Amino acid sequence: MTSFTVRTARWSARHPWRAIVGWLVFVVLCLGIGSAVGTHSAMTADYRVGEAGRAEAMAAEGHLERRSAEQVLISSRSGSLDRSAAQAAAQDLTARTERLPEVADVARPLLSEDHRILRVEVALKGEERDAKDKVDALLEQTEAVGKAYPRLLLEETGSPSISKGVDQQRSHDLALSERITLPVTLVTLFVVFGSVTMAGVPLLLALSSIAAAVGLSMVASHLSPDAGVGTNVILMIGLAVGVDYTLFYLKREREERTRSAGRLSPEALVELAAATSGRAVVISGLAVVASTATLYLASDVIFSSLATGTIVVVLVAVASSLTALPALLVKLGHRAERKARRRAERGKPPRRTRDDSGGRVWTALLRPASRHPLATLCVSVLALLALVTPLTGLKITEMSRDTHSRDIPAMRVYDRLNRAFPDQRVTHQVVVRADAARSGEVVGALRELARRADADPLFAGASPVRTSADHRISVLELKVPYLGNSDQAYDSLDHLRKDYLPATVGRIGGAEFGVSGDVARYTDYPAHQNGKLPLVLGALLLVTFAMTAYAFRSVVLALIGVVLNLLSAAAALGLLVLVFQGTWAEGLLDFHSTGSIGSRVPLFLFVILFGLSMDYQVFVVSRIREAVLAGESTRQAVLGGIRRSASVVTSAAVVMTTVFASFVFLHIIEMKQIGFVLAVAVLLDAFIVRILVLPSAMLLLGETSWWPSRAAGRAADVPAQVADGRTVADVR
Repeated sequence: MTSFTVRTARWSARHPWRAIVGWLVFVVLCLGIGSAVGTHSAMTADYRVGEAGRAEAMAAEGHLERRSAEQVLISSRSGSLDRSAAQAAAQDLTARTERLPEVADVARPLLSEDHRILRVEVALKGEERDAKDKVDALLEQTEAVGKAYPRLLLEETGSPSISKGVDQQRSHDLALSERITLPVTLVTLFVVFGSVTMAGVPLLLALSSIAAAVGLSMVASHLSPDAGVGTNVILMIGLAVGVDYTLFYLKREREERTRSAGRLSPEALVELAAATSGRAVVISGLAVVASTATLYLASDVIFSSLATGTIVVVLVAVASSLTALPALLVKLGHRAERKARRRAERGKPPRRTRDDSGGRVWTALLRPASRHPLATLCVSVLALLALVTPLTGLKITEMSRDTHSRDIPAMRVYDRLNRAFPDQRVTHQVVVRADAARSGEVVGALRELARRADADPLFAGASPVRTSADHRISVLELKVPYLGNSDQAYDSLDHLRKDYLPATVGRIGGAEFGVSGDVARYTDYPAHQNGKLPLVLGALLLVTFAMTAYAFRSVVLALIGVVLNLLSAAAALGLLVLVFQGTWAEGLLDFHSTGSIGSRVPLFLFVILFGLSMDYQVFVVSRIREAVLAGESTRQAVLGGIRRSASVVTSAAVVMTTVFASFVFLHIIEMKQIGFVLAVAVLLDAFIVRILVLPSAMLLLGETSWWPSRAAGRAADVPAQVADGRTVADVR
């Protein structure tokens, strides 16, 4: 791998303009091809899991699937409702919408019990997931009728308009995130390098990597459909790792330039950086890719979409650091040499370079680990375990429509709809498939089920039984007068599945049956995920162990890496539970607590954090291993390596934390939780694990850290010779 990174850097260094232009052409091609093929979005069938998914598939087979519907509420702008005017507006709306090609049918208007709101339900054609793209025409007609009846207020809500509002809010939030992260990242890099030009290089490469990854993800969506979250994760992960990888490379090149005191050419310096930090970047990137790939084992379209976006942007970021970055560094290096010559010709002293060997601050921070490693290890681990404690109260739920921000207009109308028509809040869809000859028996059993549910206060009536044209599939819809995220709604599903169905439809031999609907989805998805969790986590631990053992030729370090990653991830998740399951931080972080954590957050955290933690693990331990290979004792190598890498690890942590923390300002609760937990996890990993726990453990283990290899004697692992004939060890 070292020879590969050196050969790639050498070519880029010797042909800088070809490399730079080639990279720009690659980015443009990715965007062009991606735009040409478009994005293949996930369909409704791709989201089906558990019993709810099987029931939806059976209903779709009989063309009895649930259709997307919009609800138009007609009320008075002031005073009581003029029912004749409202009926006229409803008729006008019905006539207009029935002519739309997107509309399947329009139901008769329904008046609320308090006679204040008239409701018109409009069913849309086609896929449930596509409905949000068809709702604009309906919204236009609703607005037109509202203008024709100025004394009436016409408002629209429903899954399509809510989904459209969520997408618009997500776009606004991402723009806000960019306005926060880009300036802070640029300032951080300027502080690190003291140069606007050098600070702009990591940001420029990260943004170009994101652009290329967006195009490639469009192509990849035709193999693994996009669930609408791919761009989000590309922006979040791409900016973080793109800047980090470039930062690692840049800092090493500057360090070698300072150490060589002008004896090495820019090309040689680039090769040195490629042989050390370049290798670390490749290993780190492959570790992120390998760990993220375990998300595919979850058999979930959203996790697959997250994995695809992460893998694509990480690979592109690694490619940019191996090709475009060396070329840019050579051009900037020659420019710096020309400036130095001009300064010398004018009789000015050369500019002073910063000492990155580790200052007093990092020496002080490392003092507890260096002087009292056992005590430091125990205290640090106990502190992290204390943060893990809130995990005992972890409650995982599927974040439903009821958890969306009320800044979305359709959500405010949705609340009015639920208050005015409480018996229409939730619908359970019971689906039965049996031989056509038993159709009458199935219909009778479903009617018996409806009678039993009618006597249960958890239900509020049933629809007539619908049967497919071939008489094989029948559907019964049951209304529940409670919100979808309420305990009563979940209790009604339990009664239905455990009591009423087995006692009615369950007695028909050979019949397949199931319950679908929003509440069933919210129940079955976490159960499906929990079933996949052992497989994903097992694969994740195995991949992390294998990658670390390969990178450092050490089983001991691989075990330490797995344990530390588990500890920091669990501690971050414990903090997430402490903050988001309670109400004390609602005002501070601008959210409304659901008393639970989004079902996708914990698994996504573990997988992504295991990959990102390899950034610091590989970079820090690589510096330590280099020193050991150069003849230093493990103690000297640990303390010196961490001091030398401290500034770049800190800078990388600040950038990552800024990127992730910006997502806390988003309105979508799951994105808030993901941003918060990743930001906290990075801080814990960078400042507790890598500064206190890791050095303490390695100091206590000493030479055992490298078992089964003898690191000091593995001369073959020293990077190959650079262009001027000297090795990294020689330059030291």
